[in-house]
Amino acid sequence: MNLTKPIQAGYFSGQSVFDLAQRLRAGCLTSVELTEAALDSIERLNPILNAFVCVDAAVALAQASKADELFEQGQDLGPLQGIPVAIKDNIDTFDHVTTYGSAHFAGCKPEHDAVCVQRLREAGAVIVGKTLTHEFAYGPTGDRSLQGAARNPWDATCITGGSSAGSAAAVASGMVPLALGTDTGGSIRIPAALCGVVGFKPSFASVPLEGVFPLASSLDHVGPLANHIEDARLLFEVIAGRRCAASTQARPLRVGWIASGSFGAVDAELDSQVYQAAQQLFGEGLQTVDELALLSAEMKATLQVLQRAEAFNVHAERMQNAPQLFEDEVRERLELSGEVRGWQYIRAQSGQARLKAAIAQIFQRYDLLVSPSVPITATPVDARVVQIGAQDMDVRAALLSHTSAWNLTGLPAISLPVGLVRGMPVGLQVIGAAGEDDRLLTLMGQRFPR
Repeated sequence: MNLTKPIQAGYFSGQSVFDLAQRLRAGCLTSVELTEAALDSIERLNPILNAFVCVDAAVALAQASKADELFEQGQDLGPLQGIPVAIKDNIDTFDHVTTYGSAHFAGCKPEHDAVCVQRLREAGAVIVGKTLTHEFAYGPTGDRSLQGAARNPWDATCITGGSSAGSAAAVASGMVPLALGTDTGGSIRIPAALCGVVGFKPSFASVPLEGVFPLASSLDHVGPLANHIEDARLLFEVIAGRRCAASTQARPLRVGWIASGSFGAVDAELDSQVYQAAQQLFGEGLQTVDELALLSAEMKATLQVLQRAEAFNVHAERMQNAPQLFEDEVRERLELSGEVRGWQYIRAQSGQARLKAAIAQIFQRYDLLVSPSVPITATPVDARVVQIGAQDMDVRAALLSHTSAWNLTGLPAISLPVGLVRGMPVGLQVIGAAGEDDRLLTLMGQRFPR
């Protein structure tokens, strides 16, 4: 299931952080050399892909030198020591400009790191720079930002998906081996699928959100993008502040393939390829689950109300005082968001609890649920209509259709690259039961080839 390299490929394309960490400790590499390789790749590729919006070479190299000094002194802070990492531009960093993708915060420099960034620094990682986010993370395409559009390493005329647009492009192209993203409706898994990398959305509240600009407080998550599952697990362990527990599986896995069409139309060739990948991974344990189709419309409507109400709450004053500073499409979404009534929000909160319980019942019968991560391949930048079979669909609705349910329910979900369709990457989404992050990462790390 390994992909060939994208057209735009840098030093870290396909590389394993585990391997890099071993070479650092063996003295075959230095962190300064890795950081210089990252900076060289960024200099060459970023003018094409627009993945990074802020890079400070001097700051990054100083961190790398410190990591090398600690190695020389016999101090080992963990497997990410000396490894270059990119940070999505809606996550605060005290030493890099953080704009949240918006003219409202052009030139902003936070006073403090987000907790997840602080934990990365404590683990010895090298923060290379900030990656493009869709403005305020409020969009799944990654082409509406103060800094323009991120572009797909497989075809630079196409979107990366969003909102963790630059993070996915940076890892997929090999500018860095790891990046942080955020996910409120699919914003890690969508660009991971469209760019051909691993993207993991942990369980709700398993990674602290302090210092992460909010989109919707009941749906926001922080997680890793990486070349390999084991690398995503390393990054997750650091930002979650704990080691993943060992997991054993005594009986055969029970895996539910979410019946095609349950969450909307799917490109037929993509659906077939993703299903074949699921069969390869899970064999006879794979069974079709039909009952999600009965819940999908309510799940979508409930999430939409929660997200709109919570997003407008964040931006109400900006919408009143300086609406012209928003990108047009994002401002239109916020105008719609302002129409949500209080009773609708309260009803949606009750609906969320009911739907969590309904999904928990399904997980009584299955260990994992699987589906395509995204039902289409990457569309051209700025496109807003896509044809799926004979049906014309809104691009944004299609991108979100298979991922957002798992933000509503707060379940761990991972997107895995499972090849190309018409030359563009596609992803298999694997969803775990509530709180089963460690088990999901362990099981998929054992089954999914590097």
